[in-house]
Amino acid sequence: MARPMLGSAIGKAATAAAEEMSLLIGVQKEIWFMKDELKTMQAFLIAAETMKKKDLLLKVWAEQVRSLSYDIEDCLDEFMVHVRSQRLSRQLMKLKDRHRIAVQIRNLKSRIEEVSNRNTRYTLIKIEDTNIDEADSRQEDVRLSAGKINEAELVGFATSKQKLLDMINAHDYDAQARVICVVGMGGLGKTTLVRKIYESKEDIAKNFSCCAWIIVSQSFSRIEMLKGMIGMFFGEEALKRHMEKLQGKELQVHDLADYLRNGLEEKRYLVVLDDLWNIDDWEWISSICLPRSNNKSSQIIVTTRNVGLAEKLTKTTFIYHLEPLKEEHALDLLLFKTGKIKEDMEKDQKLMTTVKKLVKKCGYLPLAILTIGAMFATKHVSEWENLYILLPSELETNLSLEAIRRMVMLSYNHLPSRLKPCFLYLSVFPEDFEIKRNHLVERWIAEGFIEARVGMAIENVGVSYFNELISRSMIIPSRVNIEGVVKRCRVHDIMRDIMVSICREENFVYTTGDNLPSAAEKNFRHVAFHGSDGTTLGMEWSRVRSLTFFIDRPMELATSLCSPKMRMLRVLDLRNAEFNIAQKEVNDIGLFHHLNYLRIGQRFKHSNVYALPRSIGKLQGLQTLDIGYSCISTIPTWISKLKNLRSLRCNNNYPLLQPMDCLVKTLCLPILFIPSVDSEYRSRTIAQLYMTYSSPWSSGRGVSLPRGIGSLKELRVLEGVGIDRTSRKAVEELGDLIRLQKLTVRTWGATERKCMILCKAIQKLSSLRSLNITATNDGTVEWLDSVSSLPSLRSLNLCGIIGDKVDWFRNLRQLVKIRLWASRLQEGKAMDILGALPNLRLLDLGFDTHVGQQLVFRQGTFLNLRSIRIWNLKKLRAIEFEPGALAQMEIIIIGICRLEAGINGIKHIPNLKMISLSYESQVARLGMLQEEVNAHPNKSKPVLVLENDRSYHDLGDTNQVSEAMESLPGRSEEGSQAIVPTPSDRSVLRRSATLSFLQIQKQ
Repeated sequence: MARPMLGSAIGKAATAAAEEMSLLIGVQKEIWFMKDELKTMQAFLIAAETMKKKDLLLKVWAEQVRSLSYDIEDCLDEFMVHVRSQRLSRQLMKLKDRHRIAVQIRNLKSRIEEVSNRNTRYTLIKIEDTNIDEADSRQEDVRLSAGKINEAELVGFATSKQKLLDMINAHDYDAQARVICVVGMGGLGKTTLVRKIYESKEDIAKNFSCCAWIIVSQSFSRIEMLKGMIGMFFGEEALKRHMEKLQGKELQVHDLADYLRNGLEEKRYLVVLDDLWNIDDWEWISSICLPRSNNKSSQIIVTTRNVGLAEKLTKTTFIYHLEPLKEEHALDLLLFKTGKIKEDMEKDQKLMTTVKKLVKKCGYLPLAILTIGAMFATKHVSEWENLYILLPSELETNLSLEAIRRMVMLSYNHLPSRLKPCFLYLSVFPEDFEIKRNHLVERWIAEGFIEARVGMAIENVGVSYFNELISRSMIIPSRVNIEGVVKRCRVHDIMRDIMVSICREENFVYTTGDNLPSAAEKNFRHVAFHGSDGTTLGMEWSRVRSLTFFIDRPMELATSLCSPKMRMLRVLDLRNAEFNIAQKEVNDIGLFHHLNYLRIGQRFKHSNVYALPRSIGKLQGLQTLDIGYSCISTIPTWISKLKNLRSLRCNNNYPLLQPMDCLVKTLCLPILFIPSVDSEYRSRTIAQLYMTYSSPWSSGRGVSLPRGIGSLKELRVLEGVGIDRTSRKAVEELGDLIRLQKLTVRTWGATERKCMILCKAIQKLSSLRSLNITATNDGTVEWLDSVSSLPSLRSLNLCGIIGDKVDWFRNLRQLVKIRLWASRLQEGKAMDILGALPNLRLLDLGFDTHVGQQLVFRQGTFLNLRSIRIWNLKKLRAIEFEPGALAQMEIIIIGICRLEAGINGIKHIPNLKMISLSYESQVARLGMLQEEVNAHPNKSKPVLVLENDRSYHDLGDTNQVSEAMESLPGRSEEGSQAIVPTPSDRSVLRRSATLSFLQIQKQ
């Protein structure tokens, strides 16, 4: 953790030293010294990471370096705030601030000298130890014995074993050696599964002439590995004879490697490389240890935690993703380990609840269940609930749980330094919280965790960090879109508990909440309020860099969120706060000179903030401004000063007051200031009145933009623009946002002329990837017909009449997702044009989008479409799928439709996985449809899912079919997602037909 912090401080020092003011106040020399000394410390830390022994003194020194780098960064941040964008005369006038900063810099220089001398004095890092060669290479016993989880074979490994065996046996004779990878996070039982197969004589011994099991791990001795492979492949006697031949000469790698390769040249061998961590180790093993040509269909099985590594070794068809145990198997395993039986659990509801919470806490991982189960087995059942509550602290101190902590620490220690703060930062979010990728990346950037790369947008670098954590099995994907891109994630419960303990050791993140100990030291950099206990008494607020709320406000911040004590704050996130935010809460937001990320739009209710204070214009480093779901209806002109702004989200859906209500509330305004009036009601009324009077002639929603918005050249995301409220000049300036990738606008009440200005502006946005335009249900977006080309557009959401003005769709060659609402498309032409788009994967037709009685998917159209959602098409009577259409279609969702002529041609959709009739859908010959689904040619049979929240009526069959399904939810924030049920999911659906759309989304 010290290394990435140093990197940030070095960058700040280089920038500060280049400022003229550093020379004028006499600290330029000291800043250059600090930069050079910090770079030297960073080099020492890199060397320390490869040392065999890391003693307590070295750990303490690294902590001192980390703390020092934080303080240097804070000091230089303050220095840059005082010199940024200010005239020299004004800078010289602030002599008091200049003197204070100069003193801080000189004191920091002295601290650097002391910390650097301490390393020399105690000889903490020996450079000679860092040269890892064969003589000094360390053997690290990082593999947990497969025997530790042998019990897992009883409760769920049979299916996985058979699938992996099928993969091994599906080979071509006389073919080159093939690599099969078993992938999954630590503790899943990858080693156990492969060990079962490796030791299976009937499956392996008869098919391979020689076998070897090699533990690769994070570091290994090459000579010892080669000796082990020779001994396993050819026997210990062969190894002994070969070593005798080499006596009297210095043993070299090639002496063993040549013998091994030659011996395997004509043999059909099986080798297991257990716990492979990086591509360099694989390249050495495959090139040095194994024959380059062996046409005997040999097999190489690799276990790894890294999906990205597996994809480099073999084809995706030969990668087996080991999943956690099913709940029933996990419960069986826990009961077995604790010596209990199911009858005990069924009789005791409290015990059942505790056991289910426990296996969920373990993430259904065999290792975690067995290790924790062994501890629970020593306690009486009456103590289990309390022990479950204390589990996070037990993971830190209980030696019997060391295997779990070690499992997580192996993965954490192997992370590159750049990823460690990004990973630990996830502990800001509560347990089981679904984390949106884009918001997480924005916060990483605001915190300075992302290292910029030449020729690559910093957002894309952040996404690559996110994907790498996914690939390394450090975080769990929870929402995947239609393109297979992970949009949301969660953190495994056990991993999060250990992550929280690491954060406390590193003074990195402090989370308040139930059953968490109070902080021993109060100089944490990031604070998140979880649970009911929000105590942070004694917190050193001047060091806090991020503040995140998931509960009500703590006592320390009861009067105001904008305290001068938190002057170093970079991130303020109130999105999930459970308290109301009033205007006075944000009026002093300009005190936070270093703020890069501000999110005052709340998730579950509108905040009472009705105006952005002028002081926000001082936040020159602000990158993300999210005021969604507030009462703000106008963005002031000084927003153009925020040249670093990359994301502006407004999303004002709050309705204006009607004239009579506005008059009544205005006349009653003095009464609101009586002390007995509820403060929340007072704040809400004032906010409503302000919003209504600031947009008196507007009938639409959204936020008006000022002139000068075009100067925000770094803007990537702009949401919630009300075109009706925005001047023509400001609408025209939208075309100057050359880096804009996502645009959301509302055209309610806007004139045709203003819409045409918007259309011309949109055509200039060559980087635009997502466009969302909302008119009313009877409004029009026909003016988009004059759009000539949007070369990068991948997602299009339109609400409004299009009619027959659909020719411009032909130019959207990169479009992946399209959602149309109230479009009133004519029969035939629109579907043919949409069907010809080569990359379209998601089609969403809602509320009178199609006005014909028949919806036909013709031959040769929609060849890459994966998912269709048809919703509330009142005139629709029949859906027909012709042969040769929808070659890749998997999911069909139909809701609020009366299909009197039925659904025809399901058998022509070769890859269909599910068809869902939900929420008042009625269809003729429902029994025949079910038979057609049952007889579908797809080997993994699709399922027909029905929902009876409102009664079904089979319009053409006397046998009414009405089965339960959870209600289809509304559109999520991310939009429709990829829906791919697994075979086990489909069997459950056939049995009970109760799988909700949201649940399928997450899979």
